[in-house]
Amino acid sequence: MRALKLVIREIKNWPIKGVNFKDITPLLKDKKLFRRMVNLLAKPYIGKRVDKVVGIDARGFILAAAVAYKLKSGLAIARKKGKLPWKKVFRKYALEYGSNTIEMHKDSISPGDHVLMIDDVLATGGTMMAAIDLVKKLKGKIIGIEFLIELGFLNGRKVLSRSHHTITSLIKY
Repeated sequence: MRALKLVIREIKNWPIKGVNFKDITPLLKDKKLFRRMVNLLAKPYIGKRVDKVVGIDARGFILAAAVAYKLKSGLAIARKKGKLPWKKVFRKYALEYGSNTIEMHKDSISPGDHVLMIDDVLATGGTMMAAIDLVKKLKGKIIGIEFLIELGFLNGRKVLSRSHHTITSLIKY
């Protein structure tokens, strides 16, 4: 994990003053570290039933797509409001610096699908909690929630603990 953490770049005061953004693009461009990250995210689910991996807008798409490929499962996406063209379910949520709405296509998860949720950063937990609510609304069965990075000081894990699912993060700050 240390090798992964060492290449993540911190951008101070972005996207707004007071927020220190964790830039994962240096990790993504390194073919060995990228492969290692994908393998670490997928490892707990190899040999288990995973029908869909849900990636959260936008960097979560990258991680979820690679993990879905590795697990031979389908991919579903949860996007910010106004980005999906078909029939949707949606949920409003709070961010560490505002609020937003997340949407999924109504047919992205089938009832009974075993679903792994993935995003790049666990901050306040609001985005993932909203995505969890959408998967439940679509009658999916969540088997795990994974993050590349966890910002422990924002207490997102506490928010997500209400969902009673296994939560894993590879890197903690």
